[in-house]
Amino acid sequence: MPLEAWLALAGVFILGAMSPGPSLATVLRNSVVNGRRHGVLTGLGHGLGFGIYSFLAASGMITAISIHTGTVDILRLTGAIVLVILGYIFAKQSLSGSIKPIDTDKNQFSAHSSFAQGFLIALLNPKIFAWMLAIYAPFINADLGIQILLAMALMGVCIDASWYVGVAIFMTGGNRAAKLGKASNKFSAAMALLMFVFAIMIFAEYIFG
Repeated sequence: MPLEAWLALAGVFILGAMSPGPSLATVLRNSVVNGRRHGVLTGLGHGLGFGIYSFLAASGMITAISIHTGTVDILRLTGAIVLVILGYIFAKQSLSGSIKPIDTDKNQFSAHSSFAQGFLIALLNPKIFAWMLAIYAPFINADLGIQILLAMALMGVCIDASWYVGVAIFMTGGNRAAKLGKASNKFSAAMALLMFVFAIMIFAEYIFG
C-alpha cells in the first residue's frame, strides 16, 4: 500500500481507539479501582484482542462471515452477554463498600483477569465488529499479501494498546487515582450502568432492528 494509505489507516485506528465506549470504560474502571498495573494489563489485552480482530477483518474473514446473518447475530449477542457479565461484576463490587487497590504481587489471578477483560471486550465488542467492516473497505483488495495484512494488524495492536495504556498511566498518575479511588464504589456503579446500557442497545437493535 502507498504511504498515504498507511497514514489514513493509522488515523482511522487512532480515532477508533479514542472513541468512547465499553473498551474505554473498562480500562478506566480497572485503572481507578485496581491500580496502574491492572489498567495497563487491560489496555494490553485490549490491544491484542483488537489486533486479532484487525487481522481477521483485513484478511476478509469477517466480511465473509457477515454474509451469514445468523453468525453475525451470534457474535453481537455474545458481545452483549460479555457486557452484561462485566456490568454484573462492576455492580457487585460497587455494593461491597469502599474498594481498596489490589496487591497485584499476591493476586496474580486478578492481574490475569484484567488482561482477559481487555482482551474479551475488544474481541467481542459489536461496535468494533461493525466499525471494522466499514473502515477496511477502502484499504482491502485482492492483491494484498499476508505480510501487508499482518502489518496492518500489528499497526492496529500498537496504536490501540498505546492509547489505552496511556489512558491507564495518565489516570493513575499523581494523586488522580487516590482522589478517584475514594469514590471507587460510585465509579464502579457508573461503569456497571454504562455496560448495561450498551448491552441493552445491542439487544434492542437485535430485536427491533
